[in-house]
Amino acid sequence: MLRFTPGLVGKSCHANCADTSITIALPTRRATTQLGQRIARVLSGGDLVILSGALGAGKTFLVRALCRELGVPARVRVTSPTFTLVHEHQAKLSIVHADLYRLETAAAVRELGLDSLRDEGRLLLVEWGEPYLDELGRDALVVELSLTPRRATLRAT
Repeated sequence: MLRFTPGLVGKSCHANCADTSITIALPTRRATTQLGQRIARVLSGGDLVILSGALGAGKTFLVRALCRELGVPARVRVTSPTFTLVHEHQAKLSIVHADLYRLETAAAVRELGLDSLRDEGRLLLVEWGEPYLDELGRDALVVELSLTPRRATLRAT
């Protein structure tokens, strides 16, 4: 189960912290990369990270930072799966990166089988997944990225 730890953002939050959120300023690309590195260090197989925010807010950039920290080599392109819907990467963890932007129904999300992949121990990194939390298994770290000002708000569901 995901939990906020002192090493992640300087606060501790355990299973009963659904109302807790933490906001972190991201004034530079480096700050976003460092956030991705810190988050990656506390992830395990079967975890779910939902990334939300406007187009261009940095969701895929943050996924790339997570993937690099987890061992996806720099020679492997980590891009948005907007048109293919799902990309898989092998690293310290088996990573599934999904983009649900183009999907319009919960049934379409269920058809992807992401919940089964999570049950098999894969780490799910899902852009535009917040409307589909039930289909993805509920227990998640939600990272909402904003453009003005550039920041991330993290909360556990």
